[in-house]
Amino acid sequence: MPNSYNKIWIHAIWATKFRNELIDFSIEKQVYNYIREELIELGCPVRIINGMPDHVHALFLLNPQKAITDVIKQVKGSSSHSINGENLILEKFAWQTGFAAFSVSESQLETVYNYIKNQKHHHLNKKGQEEYDEFVKLHGLS
Repeated sequence: MPNSYNKIWIHAIWATKFRNELIDFSIEKQVYNYIREELIELGCPVRIINGMPDHVHALFLLNPQKAITDVIKQVKGSSSHSINGENLILEKFAWQTGFAAFSVSESQLETVYNYIKNQKHHHLNKKGQEEYDEFVKLHGLS
């Protein structure tokens, strides 16, 4: 094959440290914008970012020259730095160390997009940790 092609959609999820509810309605758009800007700067076009006060979901195309761990680490570090630098909350903001990332096929892109878009409604009946545990089980991880 004379050319290389790559189109890997990623659904990434990560939580605030200790799952503290730090991302309230008054700052969530700014937090999501910090994440969006960093992903774009890393060459990862963003489809959607949304979440809850204790976690974030992002759907984006992975830059083929970047490792997913490096992308998420950079995004989390940069967004924490911005949140703390602009004093968006009274306490020190931090993300948990870990994250989850799943590839998404083109045929499931709209389903995942809508799932992320409707996070607030979805979480009326399910806590963030329950959701995370279901994702881990669904994808056969332990």
